Amino acid sequence: PGPEPIPANALIEGYPKPGNGDRHVLVLEKDGCWLYELYNAAVKSGKWSADSSAIWDMTINEQRPYTWTSADAAGLPVFVGLARYDEVAAGAIHHALRFTLPSSQKAFVLPATHWASTITDPNAPPMGMRLRLKSSFDISGYPADDQVLLTAMKKYGLIFADNGSAIFISGAPDDRWNNTNLNLLKQITASSFEVVQTGTIYTPANVPTGASPTIGSFTANPSTVSAGQPVTLSWSTSNSTYNIVDPQAGPVRGTSVVVTPTVTTTYTLYSTNSFGRTTATAVVTVH
Repeated sequence: PGPEPIPANALIEGYPKPGNGDRHVLVLEKDGCWLYELYNAAVKSGKWSADSSAIWDMTINEQRPYTWTSADAAGLPVFVGLARYDEVAAGAIHHALRFTLPSSQKAFVLPATHWASTITDPNAPPMGMRLRLKSSFDISGYPADDQVLLTAMKKYGLIFADNGSAIFISGAPDDRWNNTNLNLLKQITASSFEVVQTGTIYTPANVPTGASPTIGSFTANPSTVSAGQPVTLSWSTSNSTYNIVDPQAGPVRGTSVVVTPTVTTTYTLYSTNSFGRTTATAVVTVH
């Protein structure tokens, strides 16, 4: 559900030649603290299209429902796992970095919530697996910007987010990156890392289950209006992590939002938590 405020000039992964890769588009709405992520995005006839999209409330820690994918196969937000040049320039990265591997297990460990494999071999890595650069690994011979990245790999580690190239770490595009220095990191092999125990491995046999949100009410006041007249949509929910009103409003906080329909419109409230999604509708008649 939407709408999603994707700028017309948003960069597609792989810019300026996106090619046929994942073609992620990431948009951070800074004022509202909402993150929008698209997978296999393209602009067609002046409008954005994508195979999937995910909306994230950046003010909370809760994830999407268990077994739901996102723009990343692990069900994680892509943006938060990227290395960003400004962090490196400031001298420290304070979060784990996302990485990819060629294959994975049909399983996940938190905070991942989704798998993208049919492999049931317990020795295969589950989505969300954490790697950490060994503390004994000597980083002193690397350039200063590489040392910032390597220090983060020791302290916060890497989180397995998607299938792809072997131990491929992603960064936000920035012309200021020194690619010569970054290429030195390719010398580091998997044997320099250790797997961090991160808790229960979830498979189809033990995925957590629970109650989806309850929508007590979803109403429009007034429900019959002239074109462009303001209407207040109000709702009550319980056990909900975040709500989306479609069309016009998008992700919302609180218990109401004002819309201005120009034609008779059916509004849908999507209420979501870790166990699923519940919907309700309200019709506004425009005469």
